[in-house]
Amino acid sequence: MYSSVVRLQNTFGFFTTVAFAVAAIIAASDLLAPRTPSVGVLKTTNVQVVRGRPHYYSSKKEEYAIIKFSLDADLSTLFTWNTKQLFVYVTAEWPSAGGHGSGQNATNQAVIWDSIITSPSADHLANLGPVAMKKLRRSAEGKSIDPNRGKLSLKNQRPKYQITHPTGKLAEQDNVVLRLHYNVQPWVGLLTWNQDVEFWKWKTLRNNLSKKFVLPAIKKKEEKKKKAGASS
Repeated sequence: MYSSVVRLQNTFGFFTTVAFAVAAIIAASDLLAPRTPSVGVLKTTNVQVVRGRPHYYSSKKEEYAIIKFSLDADLSTLFTWNTKQLFVYVTAEWPSAGGHGSGQNATNQAVIWDSIITSPSADHLANLGPVAMKKLRRSAEGKSIDPNRGKLSLKNQRPKYQITHPTGKLAEQDNVVLRLHYNVQPWVGLLTWNQDVEFWKWKTLRNNLSKKFVLPAIKKKEEKKKKAGASS
């Protein structure tokens, strides 16, 4: 009962309990910090549909949508002393055409752009080059929290990803919208995504949906030749 092994186990169990209790308190403290994220502008600036191959050896061509957009958002309230990093992404969404194996209310969703925004205490985790890393650390020197990093202002932003569909068809698809999402990754606690329902001091992300738009038809080669001839 009083052997060294038993005493070691009791000590380890005590410190483990204390560690979990402290972690629970830290995670719960996030609920005390208000979250009021908002979006000022989310709109498309240029939309194209082109044909291309999914990979080099493919003989079949598919349709790909290239969506440029502008975004003004204030996510600064998502940064607290327990925030490790913030994952922000924009998706294009459109209703499913329906058919075999698809639900009546199914929605297609594809990511066109994303970004990871670190807090100053997690800058060493950012996947940046040495020059960009020095600039990032210099901007947050002496700060444990930098809410300004949560303020996004993108003008005519090029998408990181071209999107397609399993059918290979996207041209003239209507009722397409852009939606902004976020995921807060804390040092201690659970991951939290943008909420659909308000919870105490945590508010929903407002105006994170763009107006509906239509993916254009693919430009024919003849039209391209005419434009090229007219310009020359």
